[in-house]
Amino acid sequence: MVTFETKVWEKDWEYILKGDYLDKIIANCNFNFYKKHIIINNVKNRLLVEKYCIQKIKEGIIDNYFVVDDSKSAVLNHFELNAESFGAGYYYSIAELTGIYQCETDYLMHFSGDSFPVNNNTNWIKEAINIMNNNSNIIVANPTWNYKFKEAENESFEQIENFYSGYGFSDQAYLIRKQDFIEKIYNEKNKESERYPKYGGELFEKKVDSFMRNHQKLRITNKNCTYISVNFPQNWFSRKILRNTITQKRIKKMTETN
Repeated sequence: MVTFETKVWEKDWEYILKGDYLDKIIANCNFNFYKKHIIINNVKNRLLVEKYCIQKIKEGIIDNYFVVDDSKSAVLNHFELNAESFGAGYYYSIAELTGIYQCETDYLMHFSGDSFPVNNNTNWIKEAINIMNNNSNIIVANPTWNYKFKEAENESFEQIENFYSGYGFSDQAYLIRKQDFIEKIYNEKNKESERYPKYGGELFEKKVDSFMRNHQKLRITNKNCTYISVNFPQNWFSRKILRNTITQKRIKKMTETN
């Protein structure tokens, strides 16, 4: 069983929850998720955002939503962390940890709000789970980022079926076993993990990357599936025009660029 989740915050919740953007993200995964969740973090008008989440539940698009503030103390206590342990990365990290904490299925499929999977009718999630079930050292799977298949290949050191295998972790998109990530693995460091942006402090993805490198845990990246990083418009008028769809024109431009 797999849970789908994505997160929203003040700068993107309208884009994700109004219109059919969220519906398309889920549909493009080509997978029958057991549960579908929204994680709400750092919004000004909580009740308004919850209203749109409730509407998505009524439409059958999601099953539940969680507000970070409601469980942040329990989440931090469980993982033996505190806000200061993230440095400047707390708000970049607490939503992901909340999602893992609230997940009740064996696997969790996470997309950040600005990561849009491109539908190519593959069954990469099912394929990845089959591989992960047979190899305890592989703890993360993801599509290739922004059509950069060659870059994904260069970052790997072997291939397994339709996947490149190697180190690395990104919070933009990840399929994980809950069993691995519900453990207290977020207090390790590795010099290779210092490549993450300094402004993010000791953020979630950096902590995971350090753990994986220290314990020789691997990621597999699909050779055929990709997701694109969406730049959400910041002004209200542009957001109102563009929030309902990800156009084929934008995807085509991304493909040609890479």
